[in-house]
Amino acid sequence: MSLLLLDTTFLIDAERGDVTLDDAIDDDDDVAIAAVTVAELLVGVRLARGKRRNARRVYVEEILESLPIIAYDRNVAVEHAELLAAVRKQGRPRGAHDLLIAATARATDRTIVTADQEAFTDLPSVATVIHR
Repeated sequence: MSLLLLDTTFLIDAERGDVTLDDAIDDDDDVAIAAVTVAELLVGVRLARGKRRNARRVYVEEILESLPIIAYDRNVAVEHAELLAAVRKQGRPRGAHDLLIAATARATDRTIVTADQEAFTDLPSVATVIHR
């Protein structure tokens, strides 16, 4: 069993049919998403138009109903601070949401499943699986 944290890019690729959840997740894996991923997915719903908006809304609702959401709590905040300090020392800025996802993964000992190889590269103690 693996502890997995699904990144927004992976979920978007799954929605588009570029990857399938079965390709990345075994039946016995413990899968969750970070709270910030909820916000990113909902922004996608709000920005979509027409039939695409309704289809995306249904997809996001299914994700939110079926996966646990890990809150930004004190443990995640501590890991977030560590990662913020690390990327500043590296001189390699990262996306704010990517760091929140990475901090959530570190705080819960999860591996990030992502389609964005660069987002999490060289972050200390952050494990990733790339699916494209």
